[in-house]
Amino acid sequence: MSPPPYPLGAPAGGWEGLLRFLRSAGFRFALLFAGIFIGAAALFALVLWYATAGSLDRQTDAAIRTDALGLIERWREAGPGAVTEAIADRLASDVEGTAIYLLLDANGVRLAGNLDRWPPDVSPEAPWSFGAVQREGSRIDARLYALLLGERHSLVVGRDVEEKQALRTLLAEGLAWAAVAASFVALVGAAVLRRAVEQRLRPATLTAQAIAAGDLSRRVPISTRIDEFDRLGESMNDMLERIDRLMDGVRGVSDSIAHDLRTPIARARAKLEEALGGQADAEALRMAMEQGIADLDHITRVFGALLRIAEAEAGARRAAFAPLDLVPLLADVAEFYGAVAESGGQAIAIDVPPRLDVVGDRDLLAQAVGNLVDNALKFTPPGGQVRITARAPARERIDIIVEDSGPGLLPPDRARAGERFFRADASRGTPGSGLGLSLVRAVAYLHGGDLVLEDATPGAALPGLRASIRLGLA
Repeated sequence: MSPPPYPLGAPAGGWEGLLRFLRSAGFRFALLFAGIFIGAAALFALVLWYATAGSLDRQTDAAIRTDALGLIERWREAGPGAVTEAIADRLASDVEGTAIYLLLDANGVRLAGNLDRWPPDVSPEAPWSFGAVQREGSRIDARLYALLLGERHSLVVGRDVEEKQALRTLLAEGLAWAAVAASFVALVGAAVLRRAVEQRLRPATLTAQAIAAGDLSRRVPISTRIDEFDRLGESMNDMLERIDRLMDGVRGVSDSIAHDLRTPIARARAKLEEALGGQADAEALRMAMEQGIADLDHITRVFGALLRIAEAEAGARRAAFAPLDLVPLLADVAEFYGAVAESGGQAIAIDVPPRLDVVGDRDLLAQAVGNLVDNALKFTPPGGQVRITARAPARERIDIIVEDSGPGLLPPDRARAGERFFRADASRGTPGSGLGLSLVRAVAYLHGGDLVLEDATPGAALPGLRASIRLGLA
Protein backbone atom coordinates (compact mmCIF):
# COMPACT_ATOMS: atom_id res chain seq x y z
CA MET A 1 0.00 0.00 0.00
CA SER A 2 1.51 3.31 -1.07
CA PRO A 3 1.52 6.17 1.46
CA PRO A 4 -0.74 9.16 0.85
CA PRO A 5 0.79 11.81 -1.42
CA TYR A 6 0.53 14.46 1.31
CA PRO A 7 0.76 13.17 4.89
CA LEU A 8 -0.94 15.24 7.53
CA GLY A 9 1.13 18.33 8.22
CA ALA A 10 3.27 18.02 5.09
CA PRO A 11 3.45 21.11 2.88
CA ALA A 12 1.72 20.97 -0.45
CA GLY A 13 1.98 24.03 -2.66
CA GLY A 14 0.46 25.25 -5.86
CA TRP A 15 -2.71 23.92 -7.41
CA GLU A 16 -2.26 20.50 -5.81
CA GLY A 17 -2.24 22.03 -2.33
CA LEU A 18 -5.30 24.11 -3.15
CA LEU A 19 -7.17 21.09 -4.53
CA ARG A 20 -6.23 19.08 -1.43
CA PHE A 21 -7.55 21.91 0.74
CA LEU A 22 -10.81 22.20 -1.20
CA ARG A 23 -11.41 18.43 -1.11
CA SER A 24 -10.76 18.09 2.61
CA ALA A 25 -13.62 17.22 4.95
CA GLY A 26 -12.53 20.07 7.22
CA PHE A 27 -13.11 22.56 4.39
CA ARG A 28 -16.55 21.11 3.70
CA PHE A 29 -17.48 21.31 7.39
CA ALA A 30 -16.16 24.86 7.51
CA LEU A 31 -18.11 25.76 4.38
CA LEU A 32 -21.24 24.29 5.93
CA PHE A 33 -20.66 26.31 9.09
CA ALA A 34 -20.16 29.49 7.06
CA GLY A 35 -23.30 28.81 5.04
CA ILE A 36 -25.38 28.22 8.17
CA PHE A 37 -23.98 31.33 9.85
CA ILE A 38 -24.58 33.54 6.80
CA GLY A 39 -28.03 32.06 6.34
CA ALA A 40 -28.88 32.81 9.96
CA ALA A 41 -27.58 36.37 9.55
CA ALA A 42 -29.65 36.82 6.37
CA LEU A 43 -32.75 35.54 8.15
CA PHE A 44 -32.10 37.97 11.00
CA ALA A 45 -31.73 40.83 8.49
CA LEU A 46 -35.00 39.90 6.81
CA VAL A 47 -36.81 39.82 10.14
CA LEU A 48 -35.28 43.17 11.10
CA TRP A 49 -36.24 44.70 7.75
CA TYR A 50 -39.78 43.39 8.01
CA ALA A 51 -40.09 44.69 11.56
CA THR A 52 -38.77 48.21 10.74
CA ALA A 53 -39.00 49.30 7.11
CA GLY A 54 -41.88 46.95 6.43
CA SER A 55 -43.68 48.18 9.53
CA LEU A 56 -43.28 51.78 8.39
CA ASP A 57 -44.75 50.95 4.99
CA ARG A 58 -47.67 49.14 6.58
CA GLN A 59 -48.32 52.04 8.94
CA THR A 60 -48.26 54.52 6.04
CA ASP A 61 -50.69 52.46 3.97
CA ALA A 62 -53.00 52.04 6.96
CA ALA A 63 -53.02 55.80 7.61
CA ILE A 64 -53.74 56.56 3.93
CA ARG A 65 -56.53 53.99 3.79
CA THR A 66 -58.14 55.33 6.97
CA ASP A 67 -57.90 58.88 5.66
CA ALA A 68 -59.45 57.91 2.32
CA LEU A 69 -62.31 56.07 4.00
CA GLY A 70 -63.06 59.17 6.12
CA LEU A 71 -63.25 61.36 3.02
CA ILE A 72 -65.52 58.86 1.28
CA GLU A 73 -67.87 59.02 4.24
CA ARG A 74 -67.93 62.84 4.07
CA TRP A 75 -68.69 62.61 0.34
CA ARG A 76 -71.61 60.34 1.00
CA GLU A 77 -72.90 62.63 3.76
CA ALA A 78 -72.60 66.08 2.13
CA GLY A 79 -70.96 65.87 -1.26
CA PRO A 80 -67.96 67.79 -2.71
CA GLY A 81 -68.21 70.75 -0.38
CA ALA A 82 -67.84 68.61 2.71
CA VAL A 83 -64.83 66.82 1.23
CA THR A 84 -63.23 70.18 0.36
CA GLU A 85 -63.69 71.42 3.91
CA ALA A 86 -62.38 68.16 5.36
CA ILE A 87 -59.23 68.36 3.22
CA ALA A 88 -58.65 71.97 4.25
CA ASP A 89 -59.04 71.07 7.93
CA ARG A 90 -56.64 68.15 7.68
CA LEU A 91 -54.00 70.18 5.88
CA ALA A 92 -54.32 72.89 8.51
CA SER A 93 -53.81 70.36 11.34
CA ASP A 94 -50.93 68.54 9.60
CA VAL A 95 -48.06 69.63 11.84
CA GLU A 96 -45.49 67.29 10.27
CA GLY A 97 -46.40 68.40 6.74
CA THR A 98 -46.58 64.89 5.33
CA ALA A 99 -50.24 64.79 4.24
CA ILE A 100 -51.00 64.92 0.50
CA TYR A 101 -54.43 65.56 -1.00
CA LEU A 102 -55.85 66.55 -4.38
CA LEU A 103 -59.54 66.73 -5.33
CA LEU A 104 -60.48 67.39 -8.97
CA ASP A 105 -63.90 67.95 -10.51
CA ALA A 106 -65.10 66.41 -13.74
CA ASN A 107 -63.21 69.03 -15.78
CA GLY A 108 -59.95 68.47 -13.97
CA VAL A 109 -60.15 71.67 -11.97
CA ARG A 110 -58.57 71.48 -8.50
CA LEU A 111 -61.14 71.93 -5.75
CA ALA A 112 -58.88 71.22 -2.75
CA GLY A 113 -55.44 69.84 -1.85
CA ASN A 114 -51.78 70.75 -1.80
CA LEU A 115 -50.57 69.06 -5.02
CA ASP A 116 -49.81 71.28 -8.01
CA ARG A 117 -51.26 68.79 -10.48
CA TRP A 118 -52.53 65.24 -10.78
CA PRO A 119 -49.56 62.86 -10.49
CA PRO A 120 -48.58 61.07 -13.70
CA ASP A 121 -49.15 57.33 -13.96
CA VAL A 122 -51.76 57.48 -11.16
CA SER A 123 -55.20 56.08 -11.94
CA PRO A 124 -58.16 54.88 -9.86
CA GLU A 125 -57.98 51.58 -11.81
CA ALA A 126 -54.64 50.89 -10.07
CA PRO A 127 -55.19 52.83 -6.86
CA TRP A 128 -51.90 52.23 -5.02
CA SER A 129 -48.73 53.81 -6.41
CA PHE A 130 -45.39 55.18 -5.36
CA GLY A 131 -43.51 58.00 -7.10
CA ALA A 132 -42.42 61.63 -7.29
CA VAL A 133 -45.04 64.41 -7.13
CA GLN A 134 -45.10 68.23 -7.15
CA ARG A 135 -46.32 69.69 -3.87
CA GLU A 136 -46.46 73.45 -3.57
CA GLY A 137 -43.58 73.80 -6.02
CA SER A 138 -41.38 71.09 -4.44
CA ARG A 139 -40.68 67.64 -5.81
CA ILE A 140 -41.11 64.91 -3.20
CA ASP A 141 -41.45 61.12 -3.01
CA ALA A 142 -44.91 60.04 -1.95
CA ARG A 143 -47.09 57.00 -1.38
CA LEU A 144 -50.44 57.62 -3.11
CA TYR A 145 -53.93 56.17 -3.21
CA ALA A 146 -56.33 57.29 -6.01
CA LEU A 147 -60.09 56.80 -6.14
CA LEU A 148 -63.27 58.14 -7.76
CA LEU A 149 -65.89 60.05 -5.78
CA GLY A 150 -69.19 59.62 -7.54
CA GLU A 151 -68.83 59.60 -11.31
CA ARG A 152 -67.10 62.94 -11.92
CA HIS A 153 -64.66 63.75 -9.11
CA SER A 154 -61.19 62.29 -8.62
CA LEU A 155 -59.38 62.15 -5.30
CA VAL A 156 -55.80 61.22 -4.44
CA VAL A 157 -54.68 60.77 -0.84
CA GLY A 158 -51.03 60.23 0.10
CA ARG A 159 -48.13 60.75 2.45
CA ASP A 160 -44.69 62.23 2.04
CA VAL A 161 -42.24 59.32 2.54
CA GLU A 162 -38.90 61.07 2.03
CA GLU A 163 -37.93 60.78 5.71
CA LYS A 164 -38.96 57.17 5.76
CA GLN A 165 -36.99 56.57 2.58
CA ALA A 166 -33.96 58.10 4.25
CA LEU A 167 -34.51 55.80 7.21
CA ARG A 168 -34.81 52.82 4.85
CA THR A 169 -31.59 53.82 3.14
CA LEU A 170 -29.83 54.14 6.47
CA LEU A 171 -31.17 50.76 7.55
CA ALA A 172 -30.12 49.17 4.26
CA GLU A 173 -26.59 50.56 4.65
CA GLY A 174 -26.44 49.22 8.20
CA LEU A 175 -27.58 45.79 7.08
CA ALA A 176 -25.03 45.83 4.26
CA TRP A 177 -22.21 46.58 6.68
CA ALA A 178 -23.61 43.93 9.03
CA ALA A 179 -23.59 41.44 6.13
CA VAL A 180 -19.93 42.24 5.44
CA ALA A 181 -19.10 41.77 9.12
CA ALA A 182 -21.12 38.54 9.29
CA SER A 183 -19.34 37.18 6.21
CA PHE A 184 -15.97 38.01 7.75
CA VAL A 185 -16.92 36.37 11.05
CA ALA A 186 -18.27 33.34 9.14
CA LEU A 187 -15.03 32.94 7.20
CA VAL A 188 -12.90 33.32 10.32
CA GLY A 189 -15.13 30.90 12.21
CA ALA A 190 -14.99 28.45 9.32
CA ALA A 191 -11.20 28.61 9.31
CA VAL A 192 -11.10 28.06 13.08
CA LEU A 193 -13.57 25.17 12.77
CA ARG A 194 -11.55 23.55 9.99
CA ARG A 195 -8.39 23.86 12.07
CA ALA A 196 -10.12 22.40 15.12
CA VAL A 197 -11.49 19.44 13.14
CA GLU A 198 -8.08 18.81 11.60
CA GLN A 199 -6.37 18.91 14.99
CA ARG A 200 -8.92 16.52 16.54
CA LEU A 201 -8.53 14.09 13.64
CA ARG A 202 -4.75 14.36 13.58
CA PRO A 203 -4.10 11.61 16.22
CA ALA A 204 -6.35 9.16 14.39
CA THR A 205 -4.73 10.00 11.06
CA LEU A 206 -1.20 9.61 12.40
CA THR A 207 -2.16 6.31 14.02
CA ALA A 208 -3.69 5.04 10.78
CA GLN A 209 -0.56 6.03 8.86
CA ALA A 210 1.62 4.24 11.40
CA ILE A 211 -0.54 1.12 11.18
CA ALA A 212 -0.36 1.26 7.37
CA ALA A 213 3.44 1.46 7.68
CA GLY A 214 3.43 -1.77 9.71
CA ASP A 215 3.47 -0.55 13.32
CA LEU A 216 0.52 -2.50 14.73
CA SER A 217 1.30 -1.42 18.28
CA ARG A 218 0.13 2.17 17.75
CA ARG A 219 -3.21 3.25 19.25
CA VAL A 220 -5.24 6.43 19.03
CA PRO A 221 -4.77 8.60 22.16
CA ILE A 222 -8.05 9.32 23.95
CA SER A 223 -8.68 12.68 25.63
CA THR A 224 -10.72 13.29 28.76
CA ARG A 225 -13.55 14.96 26.83
CA ILE A 226 -15.05 11.65 25.59
CA ASP A 227 -16.63 13.37 22.61
CA GLU A 228 -17.44 12.04 19.14
CA PHE A 229 -13.76 12.02 18.12
CA ASP A 230 -12.83 10.10 21.26
CA ARG A 231 -15.56 7.57 20.53
CA LEU A 232 -14.15 7.24 17.01
CA GLY A 233 -10.71 6.70 18.52
CA GLU A 234 -12.07 4.07 20.91
CA SER A 235 -13.73 2.26 18.00
CA MET A 236 -10.45 2.37 16.05
CA ASN A 237 -8.55 1.05 19.06
CA ASP A 238 -11.05 -1.78 19.50
CA MET A 239 -10.68 -2.61 15.81
CA LEU A 240 -6.88 -2.55 16.09
CA GLU A 241 -7.01 -4.78 19.16
CA ARG A 242 -9.18 -7.21 17.23
CA ILE A 243 -6.82 -7.13 14.26
CA ASP A 244 -3.87 -7.67 16.59
CA ARG A 245 -5.56 -10.68 18.18
CA LEU A 246 -6.44 -12.09 14.76
CA MET A 247 -2.86 -11.66 13.58
CA ASP A 248 -1.62 -13.45 16.69
CA GLY A 249 -4.18 -16.16 16.02
CA VAL A 250 -3.04 -16.51 12.42
CA ARG A 251 0.56 -16.79 13.54
CA GLY A 252 -0.40 -19.32 16.21
CA VAL A 253 -2.47 -21.36 13.75
CA SER A 254 0.36 -21.33 11.24
CA ASP A 255 2.81 -22.58 13.87
CA SER A 256 0.35 -25.21 15.08
CA ILE A 257 -0.35 -26.44 11.58
CA ALA A 258 3.36 -26.71 10.86
CA HIS A 259 3.90 -28.58 14.13
CA ASP A 260 0.87 -30.91 14.08
CA LEU A 261 1.00 -31.81 10.42
CA ARG A 262 4.74 -32.35 10.30
CA THR A 263 4.43 -35.61 12.24
CA PRO A 264 1.90 -37.42 10.01
CA ILE A 265 3.61 -36.15 6.87
CA ALA A 266 7.03 -37.31 8.09
CA ARG A 267 5.56 -40.65 9.21
CA ALA A 268 3.88 -41.24 5.87
CA ARG A 269 7.06 -40.31 3.99
CA ALA A 270 9.19 -42.61 6.20
CA LYS A 271 6.79 -45.53 5.70
CA LEU A 272 6.71 -45.09 1.96
CA GLU A 273 10.51 -44.70 1.70
CA GLU A 274 10.98 -47.78 3.87
CA ALA A 275 8.60 -49.82 1.73
CA LEU A 276 10.19 -48.51 -1.48
CA GLY A 277 13.81 -49.06 -0.48
CA GLY A 278 13.49 -52.38 1.37
CA GLN A 279 12.67 -55.88 0.26
CA ALA A 280 9.14 -55.74 1.56
CA ASP A 281 6.55 -58.11 0.29
CA ALA A 282 3.18 -57.15 -1.09
CA GLU A 283 1.53 -57.21 2.34
CA ALA A 284 4.12 -54.83 3.80
CA LEU A 285 3.70 -52.48 0.84
CA ARG A 286 -0.04 -52.58 1.31
CA MET A 287 0.27 -51.73 5.00
CA ALA A 288 2.64 -48.86 4.22
CA MET A 289 0.22 -47.46 1.66
CA GLU A 290 -2.72 -47.82 4.06
CA GLN A 291 -0.77 -46.00 6.76
CA GLY A 292 0.12 -43.24 4.32
CA ILE A 293 -3.52 -42.93 3.25
CA ALA A 294 -4.59 -42.77 6.92
CA ASP A 295 -2.06 -40.01 7.62
CA LEU A 296 -3.20 -38.08 4.55
CA ASP A 297 -6.83 -38.51 5.61
CA HIS A 298 -5.90 -37.06 8.99
CA ILE A 299 -4.30 -34.07 7.30
CA THR A 300 -7.42 -33.65 5.14
CA ARG A 301 -9.65 -33.73 8.22
CA VAL A 302 -7.50 -31.09 9.90
CA PHE A 303 -7.75 -28.78 6.93
CA GLY A 304 -11.49 -29.46 6.64
CA ALA A 305 -11.97 -28.57 10.29
CA LEU A 306 -9.94 -25.38 9.88
CA LEU A 307 -12.03 -24.43 6.85
CA ARG A 308 -15.29 -24.99 8.75
CA ILE A 309 -13.99 -22.92 11.68
CA ALA A 310 -13.01 -20.11 9.34
CA GLU A 311 -16.43 -20.18 7.64
CA ALA A 312 -18.20 -20.07 11.00
CA GLU A 313 -16.04 -17.23 12.34
CA ALA A 314 -16.50 -15.21 9.14
CA GLY A 315 -20.30 -15.72 9.15
CA ALA A 316 -20.17 -17.32 5.69
CA ARG A 317 -22.73 -19.95 6.75
CA ARG A 318 -25.28 -17.42 8.01
CA ALA A 319 -27.13 -17.63 4.68
CA ALA A 320 -28.04 -21.23 5.57
CA PHE A 321 -29.88 -20.19 8.74
CA ALA A 322 -33.45 -21.48 8.94
CA PRO A 323 -36.01 -22.17 11.68
CA LEU A 324 -35.53 -25.61 13.23
CA ASP A 325 -36.46 -27.71 16.24
CA LEU A 326 -33.43 -28.70 18.33
CA VAL A 327 -35.12 -31.73 19.91
CA PRO A 328 -34.99 -34.05 16.83
CA LEU A 329 -31.44 -32.83 16.10
CA LEU A 330 -30.23 -33.79 19.58
CA ALA A 331 -32.03 -37.12 19.36
CA ASP A 332 -30.27 -37.87 16.06
CA VAL A 333 -26.87 -37.04 17.58
CA ALA A 334 -27.55 -39.26 20.60
CA GLU A 335 -28.66 -42.14 18.33
CA PHE A 336 -25.61 -41.74 16.07
CA TYR A 337 -23.14 -41.95 18.96
CA GLY A 338 -25.15 -44.57 20.82
CA ALA A 339 -23.38 -47.45 19.06
CA VAL A 340 -19.96 -45.97 19.91
CA ALA A 341 -20.99 -45.64 23.54
CA GLU A 342 -22.21 -49.23 23.71
CA SER A 343 -18.96 -50.55 22.26
CA GLY A 344 -17.05 -48.76 25.04
CA GLY A 345 -19.33 -49.88 27.81
CA GLN A 346 -20.79 -46.38 28.17
CA ALA A 347 -24.29 -44.94 28.00
CA ILE A 348 -25.83 -41.80 26.53
CA ALA A 349 -28.81 -40.20 28.28
CA ILE A 350 -30.85 -37.38 26.82
CA ASP A 351 -33.13 -34.96 28.66
CA VAL A 352 -34.88 -32.41 26.45
CA PRO A 353 -38.28 -30.65 26.46
CA PRO A 354 -40.91 -31.47 23.84
CA ARG A 355 -39.78 -28.65 21.55
CA LEU A 356 -37.05 -26.04 21.28
CA ASP A 357 -37.30 -23.67 18.32
CA VAL A 358 -34.23 -21.79 17.10
CA VAL A 359 -33.00 -20.20 13.89
CA GLY A 360 -29.64 -21.50 12.77
CA ASP A 361 -27.55 -23.83 10.62
CA ARG A 362 -28.70 -27.40 11.32
CA ASP A 363 -25.54 -29.08 10.03
CA LEU A 364 -23.18 -26.87 12.04
CA LEU A 365 -25.22 -27.27 15.23
CA ALA A 366 -25.29 -31.03 14.79
CA GLN A 367 -21.54 -31.13 14.21
CA ALA A 368 -20.89 -28.93 17.26
CA VAL A 369 -23.01 -31.12 19.55
CA GLY A 370 -21.44 -34.19 17.99
CA ASN A 371 -17.95 -32.89 18.77
CA LEU A 372 -18.92 -32.40 22.41
CA VAL A 373 -20.40 -35.91 22.63
CA ASP A 374 -17.35 -37.40 20.90
CA ASN A 375 -14.99 -35.67 23.37
CA ALA A 376 -17.16 -36.78 26.31
CA LEU A 377 -17.05 -40.41 25.17
CA LYS A 378 -13.24 -40.27 24.84
CA PHE A 379 -12.80 -39.31 28.47
CA THR A 380 -15.68 -41.19 30.10
CA PRO A 381 -14.52 -44.46 31.66
CA PRO A 382 -16.33 -47.73 30.93
CA GLY A 383 -19.58 -47.86 32.82
CA GLY A 384 -19.82 -44.06 32.80
CA GLN A 385 -22.55 -41.95 31.29
CA VAL A 386 -22.71 -39.01 28.88
CA ARG A 387 -25.73 -36.80 29.40
CA ILE A 388 -27.24 -34.48 26.76
CA THR A 389 -29.54 -31.77 28.15
CA ALA A 390 -31.29 -28.82 26.57
CA ARG A 391 -33.27 -26.05 28.21
CA ALA A 392 -34.30 -22.45 27.82
CA PRO A 393 -33.27 -20.65 31.06
CA ALA A 394 -34.13 -17.23 29.61
CA ARG A 395 -36.46 -15.87 26.95
CA GLU A 396 -33.62 -15.10 24.54
CA ARG A 397 -31.30 -18.04 25.27
CA ILE A 398 -31.17 -21.81 24.84
CA ASP A 399 -28.51 -23.98 26.49
CA ILE A 400 -27.34 -27.29 25.00
CA ILE A 401 -25.36 -29.13 27.70
CA VAL A 402 -23.17 -32.21 27.34
CA GLU A 403 -21.86 -33.72 30.61
CA ASP A 404 -19.48 -36.60 31.12
CA SER A 405 -18.18 -38.47 34.18
CA GLY A 406 -14.50 -38.37 33.26
CA PRO A 407 -11.53 -36.58 34.84
CA GLY A 408 -12.61 -33.16 33.62
CA LEU A 409 -10.30 -30.26 32.85
CA LEU A 410 -8.15 -28.17 35.14
CA PRO A 411 -9.05 -24.42 35.21
CA PRO A 412 -5.92 -23.38 33.21
CA ASP A 413 -6.78 -25.97 30.55
CA ARG A 414 -10.43 -24.87 30.45
CA ALA A 415 -9.30 -21.31 29.75
CA ARG A 416 -7.39 -22.48 26.66
CA ALA A 417 -9.70 -25.27 25.56
CA GLY A 418 -11.20 -23.26 22.66
CA GLU A 419 -7.83 -22.45 21.08
CA ARG A 420 -6.93 -24.15 17.84
CA PHE A 421 -4.74 -27.25 18.23
CA PHE A 422 -4.66 -26.95 22.01
CA ARG A 423 -4.69 -30.32 23.77
CA ALA A 424 -4.45 -30.82 27.51
CA ASP A 425 -1.80 -33.15 28.87
CA ALA A 426 -4.41 -35.80 29.69
CA SER A 427 -5.56 -35.94 26.05
CA ARG A 428 -2.17 -36.25 24.37
CA GLY A 429 -2.58 -40.02 23.98
CA THR A 430 -6.07 -39.88 22.49
CA PRO A 431 -6.77 -39.43 18.80
CA GLY A 432 -7.68 -35.94 17.64
CA SER A 433 -6.27 -32.67 16.36
CA GLY A 434 -7.31 -30.17 19.02
CA LEU A 435 -9.83 -28.47 16.73
CA GLY A 436 -13.10 -29.90 18.04
CA LEU A 437 -13.79 -27.31 20.74
CA SER A 438 -12.52 -24.54 18.44
CA LEU A 439 -15.25 -25.44 15.96
CA VAL A 440 -17.85 -25.66 18.75
CA ARG A 441 -16.94 -22.18 19.98
CA ALA A 442 -17.00 -20.75 16.44
CA VAL A 443 -20.47 -22.26 15.84
CA ALA A 444 -21.70 -20.85 19.16
CA TYR A 445 -20.40 -17.38 18.25
CA LEU A 446 -22.03 -17.64 14.82
CA HIS A 447 -25.38 -18.25 16.54
CA GLY A 448 -24.97 -15.29 18.90
CA GLY A 449 -23.83 -17.41 21.86
CA ASP A 450 -20.77 -18.86 23.55
CA LEU A 451 -19.19 -22.06 24.81
CA VAL A 452 -18.93 -22.43 28.60
CA LEU A 453 -16.82 -25.17 30.22
CA GLU A 454 -17.10 -26.08 33.92
CA ASP A 455 -16.97 -29.06 36.26
CA ALA A 456 -19.98 -31.34 36.04
CA THR A 457 -19.64 -32.46 39.68
CA PRO A 458 -17.43 -30.00 41.59
CA GLY A 459 -15.38 -31.56 44.37
CA ALA A 460 -15.72 -35.17 43.15
CA ALA A 461 -12.75 -37.41 42.43
CA LEU A 462 -13.82 -37.47 38.79
CA PRO A 463 -15.55 -34.12 38.42
CA GLY A 464 -16.32 -34.62 34.75
CA LEU A 465 -16.83 -31.78 32.30
CA ARG A 466 -19.98 -29.83 31.59
CA ALA A 467 -19.81 -28.18 28.14
CA SER A 468 -22.65 -25.72 27.48
CA ILE A 469 -23.45 -24.21 24.09
CA ARG A 470 -25.44 -21.07 24.86
CA LEU A 471 -27.39 -19.98 21.83
CA GLY A 472 -28.73 -16.45 21.57
CA LEU A 473 -32.26 -16.14 20.20
CA ALA A 474 -32.26 -12.34 19.65
